Amino acid sequence: MTSLSTGVWLNPPLNSETIATGFNVVAKENSDFWQKTSYGFIHTDGHALLNEFPQDSAIEISWMLDYDQQFDQAGLMVYYDDENWIKAGVEFADGSPQLGAVVTQGKSDWSVSPVSEWMNKEVFLRFSRTDDALTIRAKADGEWRLVRLAPLEPTLNWKVGLFCASPTRGGLKVLFKSLNWTEPDKSLH
Repeated sequence: MTSLSTGVWLNPPLNSETIATGFNVVAKENSDFWQKTSYGFIHTDGHALLNEFPQDSAIEISWMLDYDQQFDQAGLMVYYDDENWIKAGVEFADGSPQLGAVVTQGKSDWSVSPVSEWMNKEVFLRFSRTDDALTIRAKADGEWRLVRLAPLEPTLNWKVGLFCASPTRGGLKVLFKSLNWTEPDKSLH
């Protein structure tokens, strides 16, 4: 297991501390990552604790899904620059936790699926980097499920790590429980 507090902050949070049960991160109010699409705004002020993301590797993180305010979010982020990044995790939106991903290449997109049965559970998320792709999988109970297969330009120096954001309020606290490097997924199916 890798230390949850290792890395360099892209936009340090309001507070972060290692505790016996994990790593608490408190997001700043109005923090988010988004580029233009539909809303017209640009946000590059969410919090991500980033490390090198070598080719043919995978990273897994877990955290407690115990937040319930509109647009509160946590998970993993892979980052090159403000216009090239991917975030995935669980975002609380429209009254329910939503498992989703945002892929940004100049403009952001967003895909979600409700996971209300995951509320108050430990959520696990894996990013696998192979060739020109990022495979995103998640679980709370049972089997890993495919969230997204996204392009990832292999010539860029990608960074990866935990992230959280709170676009509409202050005080979001996320308890990250574990962070592990592992072998990438061998196949999609």
